[in-house]
Amino acid sequence: MTPFLVVEDLTKTFGGLRAVDHCSLEVREGTITGLIGPNGAGKTTLFNLLTGFHRPDGGRARFRGDDITGLPPHTIFRRGICRTFQIPREFKDLSVLENLMVVPPDQAGERLWVPWLLPGRVRRDEARLRDRALSVLEQVGLARLAGEPAWTLSGGQKKLLELARTLMAEPALLMLDEPGAGVNPTQMKELTRYIRWLAAERGVTILLIEHDMDLVMAICNPVIVLSEGRPLAEGPPEIIRQDPRVLSAYLGARHA
Repeated sequence: MTPFLVVEDLTKTFGGLRAVDHCSLEVREGTITGLIGPNGAGKTTLFNLLTGFHRPDGGRARFRGDDITGLPPHTIFRRGICRTFQIPREFKDLSVLENLMVVPPDQAGERLWVPWLLPGRVRRDEARLRDRALSVLEQVGLARLAGEPAWTLSGGQKKLLELARTLMAEPALLMLDEPGAGVNPTQMKELTRYIRWLAAERGVTILLIEHDMDLVMAICNPVIVLSEGRPLAEGPPEIIRQDPRVLSAYLGARHA
């Protein structure tokens, strides 16, 4: 497997705090890579740098060999990188189904002249997207809620909705920021199954931040441990869970 995402010496400082400190790591194609670490380790800041929500102070990131350092979020999205957030950002007043249908870029109806001159094309495009969105909702177990306003969903259901929306974009790299947070045990099983399915059946490379070690140890290989803004350890989950440096980083954070 060749490096899919390469991070080289990436740095980000906020005032006097260096959140990401000369961070270098690689994510290989076809893997489900876990990114873990104590609170304040720089995990979400790293995600924000890689997806264009922050500009780095130094270093660079390459995706599929192309430099994506400092590109805006919409450009990175079009390159095939999608992400979720710790707090879901659904369109609250749209239905669950509509939340999926608005995701794919370059839809025919987005062009001002097309609905007037080619209404049949717009209808065919919408019908195709609707069928695809319903199929995705079926896969994540939300099909029965397709017509409900998104704001009525539970926290766990909104997490599943976010995952479903990313699939509509057909990402090559999916970055999940704490997908298990606020998810009940039943939904966690659905979430785990869905992430595995994305990697195995859809060929999506996945990088995920997660504090639920059961989830990380069940589906991630390798696991990268971030501490104080840079990688501390990397390896298979069974090795990482026994690494004394990792245990020290977590215990140190808890007793700081």
